[in-house]
Amino acid sequence: MPRKHLGFAVVRGRSMEPTLHEGDWLLVAFGARPRIGRLAVVRLPDGDSGPRPLSVKRVTGRDPKTREGWWVERDNPREGVDSWHVGALGDDDIEGLVLKRVPTPLLRLPRFTRPSGS
Repeated sequence: MPRKHLGFAVVRGRSMEPTLHEGDWLLVAFGARPRIGRLAVVRLPDGDSGPRPLSVKRVTGRDPKTREGWWVERDNPREGVDSWHVGALGDDDIEGLVLKRVPTPLLRLPRFTRPSGS
């Protein structure tokens, strides 16, 4: 099991809408064990077009056939790839557990400059 540490991930794509949106920042406990019903940062197997980037998916349980591996799904049925496409993921493919979405309103505020002469 990798060493546990906190870090951030940024959402890319629309597979987790309406829960998450492009550009959302997530606080992630890397190395934490998955929990059913929670979001996780996962490494999906390579596809026909090459390696897939890390993804955020919902952990929905163990593989229904073998009861081994983790079954992960997207929230948006019209976008993305999940276990329905690639099967269950091994423990090593679960990179971390999403703890929370990080509010970013301060990042969106316009930058003000000091008036001249101040």
